[in-house]
Amino acid sequence: MTCWRQWLGRRGETLAEKTLLGQGCVIIERNHASSLGEIDLIARDGDVLMFCEVRSRRLTDADSMAIVGESIDAAKQNRLWLLAESYLQRHPALSRCSCRFDVILVGRRDRDWQVDWIKDAFRPGW
Repeated sequence: MTCWRQWLGRRGETLAEKTLLGQGCVIIERNHASSLGEIDLIARDGDVLMFCEVRSRRLTDADSMAIVGESIDAAKQNRLWLLAESYLQRHPALSRCSCRFDVILVGRRDRDWQVDWIKDAFRPGW
């Protein structure tokens, strides 16, 4: 991965985290990694446990924010579900919480940033 892409990804996760914190969410964990992959952010939104996937992209003038999230396909959704299941098994105190999968899209056009938070973006089995 190039330095630019690493920077963009880190910056996107930072902006996503600030967005969640600004809406009163509590961050539980960042970049939770296991042999299955990584969950970018795990947070609480009131009584709901959120597993958040963050996608960051540089946008051209012709791009819309929709292009940022196109890579979250069924295979990625399934992998996130498996990661969440694994996380809950290791943290039984959280297993009784209502859970949802959110997606936070971060786009950079020139020097302007846009953050779109899609709550309950997908459910396992959709």
